[in-house]
Amino acid sequence: MEKLSAYRILCGIAGALFAAAGLACFAGFFRAQAPGGEAGGPIPLGIGGVYFLAFTGCALVGWGGALIAGARDVVTGRLLAPVTALALTGLALYRMVGWFMGDYHALAGDLLRYEAALFLALALAFVWLRPAPERRIS
Repeated sequence: MEKLSAYRILCGIAGALFAAAGLACFAGFFRAQAPGGEAGGPIPLGIGGVYFLAFTGCALVGWGGALIAGARDVVTGRLLAPVTALALTGLALYRMVGWFMGDYHALAGDLLRYEAALFLALALAFVWLRPAPERRIS
């Protein structure tokens, strides 16, 4: 498979998954705001947590949309690769720190470690498959 095709597939799949996760977070916000509703899951969320759940959902939908656009446009995709790799590395870093802390480990177990490995592998893929700059012939 050609490197550019692999990068476009990576952007498209990651973008679709991020957008779907964002919509799920956003739906969780509205489910929690319904009369008698609450945000389910392993981590208890109060009013502030539900607010940040909606914020996270909006950000993921935007990031997913940007990655889908990057799958279609090589120039946009080239610009998105390092930013996406940096964000994924940040996600992995706080999951590693959370795994070392007792409270999060008690809630999520080894899941945080597996998520960190997945995010670092995705970050590496975005850097490795990043499209080459276009050569201009003068």
